[in-house]
Formats: sequence, structure tokens, C-alpha cells
Amino acid sequence: MSRSTGAWQALLLLAALSTVGVRSAPVPWPLRAHPNIILILADDLGYGDLGCYGQKRIQTPNLDALAAEGMRFTRCYAGSPVCAPSRAVLMTGLHTGHVSLRGNAPVPLQTNEVTVAEVLRGAGYETGCIGKWALGSERTAATPSRKGFNEWLGYLNQTAAHNYYPANLWRSSKDASVEDMQLPLPGNVGGAKGVYAPDLFLKAATNFIRGVRLRPFFLYFPSIIPHANNELKEKGMEIPSDEPYAKEDWPQPEKNKAAMITRLDRDVGVLMAQLKAMGVDSNTMVCFTSDNGPHREGGVKPEFFQSAGPWRGAKRDLYEGGIRVPLLVRWPGRVPAGVVSDETIAFWDLLPTFAEAAGLKAPDGLDGVSMLSTFLGGASTNQHPALYWEFHEGASQQAVVLGDWKGVRLRPDGPLHLYDLKSDPGETNDVAAVQPEVVRRLEAHLKNARTSSERWPLKP
Repeated sequence: MSRSTGAWQALLLLAALSTVGVRSAPVPWPLRAHPNIILILADDLGYGDLGCYGQKRIQTPNLDALAAEGMRFTRCYAGSPVCAPSRAVLMTGLHTGHVSLRGNAPVPLQTNEVTVAEVLRGAGYETGCIGKWALGSERTAATPSRKGFNEWLGYLNQTAAHNYYPANLWRSSKDASVEDMQLPLPGNVGGAKGVYAPDLFLKAATNFIRGVRLRPFFLYFPSIIPHANNELKEKGMEIPSDEPYAKEDWPQPEKNKAAMITRLDRDVGVLMAQLKAMGVDSNTMVCFTSDNGPHREGGVKPEFFQSAGPWRGAKRDLYEGGIRVPLLVRWPGRVPAGVVSDETIAFWDLLPTFAEAAGLKAPDGLDGVSMLSTFLGGASTNQHPALYWEFHEGASQQAVVLGDWKGVRLRPDGPLHLYDLKSDPGETNDVAAVQPEVVRRLEAHLKNARTSSERWPLKP
């Protein structure tokens, strides 16, 4: 590498870490009618991986504090049991029967699919995305900069995001001459491990918060923790250090996984401290969740930490362990503290919820409903008729939740398995044979809850 090339790469790295100006002295923030919104998305974090959800061995003090200072949901559902479609659902408010991206293939969002960032930016919000996108490559119209984000740094492709020490990332900025440009990371060239991507993302996120002054902001922070680097097989849980678990008598991949989750918890603590330092803590809604259930990759086993909590299954399952995820919501003075809610909420509800918090009307035709009243401690004014998923790895699968009834069809030509989640939360007792009327109701929903798709047909 020439000296001039190295200097240019260093300048690009500095630009990524300082995508917005850094002021030497605090400037008072203006009072606003609508909140800043931060959405933190973990990657393959299970329902049972946090202390506030029953985890005994992995330390998550900052997330536990977030739960104590806000609302913890016990019945939040991800958009899909794998990452890309789950993120598509989260961004668009459309479930996997309607969104264009229904599997983990490199399929971009369509131009007519409006993201939550586009909605909020249209109302004057400054918008930033830092982390893993997975909804459109650089050759599509679905990169973050083209789907509503003013500032962006991270991975475009979900497979590239397996690598915690990438040789380059992607970025854009309202101040850049081009929308999307590669950011070389010289310290990671040739397999070197000089820059741990989550640490870079944390610095960029704090800079984004620090720099937005005149408008409310929406920060989408999709971490890559604790996803495995699948290409490294049994050594795929990449972390600079396994502290504070180095002395534990655990398999090394499990120590690394625990260290990754505690590192993410630390990052959440840094972001919360930044909000307080900037004086915007009381006017910021912070939501924390995960894209799907815990993985079985990188040498880890979900059973070791009981990462799925009390639920059956894990990532790639339409059983509860694959799609029921943690959700923490904090907004001091607005979201009541220390509340545990068993209200049903799904990823496709977050777009209309954020829109209402911003004083906006959500786009027509969404599958989601606003849950803002629930967030604020009020009665649930909106109810889902049912919740729907489809999943396209191997045989196409479908699932539906209606109240406490859960139907799972493992292939389109197969029977519907029926579970009563109230009496059987572990989905161990199939009661389809003794509940034929419930089966008929759920089968009707499975038939009508989707639009046909050439790319995502229901195939055995």
C-alpha cells in the first residue's frame, strides 16, 4: 500500500467515525413535541439470553436496567426465524405473507415498500442506520441511503456481516459526494484483526447522537452480535476477549458467546450514557429487541444457556423459540417503569407505533397496528385478528397465532399442528385432533394471509 493510499483510507475511517460534527461544549437541545427514537436490534439473541428474561450466567446489567426503567414484553414476535426477512418486516410493517423479501436470499426491498426511516424522515427526523442492513446491495435501489437514511455505516449483505473483522464496510452521508461508498479498513486486510466492527459501530452511533441538534432523530442500530461467523465453523464466535468469562469452565464457543452479549450490553450502556450527557434522555424512546431466536452455529448450543428461555425451538424454527424475542421499551416519564406486559406485539407493529409517536399517520395497507397506547401504559386500543409467518428454507412452512392458539404447518401439503400456548407454552401437545373448529379457523387464515409470489411459492 502506498503512503498516499494509506492516508486516504485513514481519512475515510475518520469520516466514518465522525459522520457528524463533534462539538467541544454541550449545546442545549430544543424542546420537541415528539421523541427521538432509537431501535437497537441484536442478531440471533435468544429470549432467554438476558438477565431480565431469566438468564443466570450471562451478565447484562445495562439491559436489565433498561427493563427496570421501562417496559418488558413477554410476547413479542420477530418478523421471521431468520435475519433478512425479519429485518424486512421490521422496516416495512408488512409480515412475511406480504413483504417482498420472505427468505434469506439476496433480494432487495422494492421501491414501493416504504420503510420506517422514509416515514420519519418525511416528518423532519434525522435518520441514521449503523450496523447490518441485509435488505439491498450496492447495485439496487434498496440501500439504506435510498430507503430513508441520511447517515449510514455498515454491512449491506447479511453474509458479509458474518465477518467481525471485515476488510471494508459501506457508508453514506448527506455530506458525501456519492450515496454509497466503500470504507476500507486497513487494519483488517489479509485476515488481520485490527478493527472489531461492533466497536466501530458504537463510535459511529455515539457520534450520530452527538451531532443531531436541530431536529429529532431516528437511530436504527442493528448490531451483528451475537451472530456467528459461519465460515469459521466451530471458531465462529468472534470476540477480541472472552472476559469476563475467561475462567469459567465452559466450552470456548460458549464463553465467547457470553462475552459478545455482555459486550453488546456494554454498548447499550454507552448509548444510554450519551443520551444523558446530551440532555435528551427524557425525550428519547429506546427499543431493544432481536431479529430471531438463538442460533446453533459457531460451536454453540442454545441449550447451554437456555437461550430460548422456556420455548421450543431456535433460529429457523416457527416454534416459539425461533420467533419469540425480547422487547424492552424505555421513555422516561411516558413509558411506565418496571412494567411487564404480556400484550402481543409483532415486528410489523413497530412502524405504525413509531409513526404515531412522531405525530404521523402510518402508510395505508400495513399489516401492523400502532402499540403506542400499550407502550404508554394505557389500554390496548388495537388488536390483531391473527399473526402470520411463512418461512422458505427447505420445505415452505407457515405459522399462525390467534389469541392463545398457535398453528404450525411444516409443509404446504402437511397437517396443521395445533397448540394451546396458555396451557402448553412449550408446544409439546398437538391438540389438532380434538379442536377441529379451531383448526378450520386457522387454516382459513393461512390461506388468506398471503399474496402469491413467484419467488416465494409455498412448495413441499
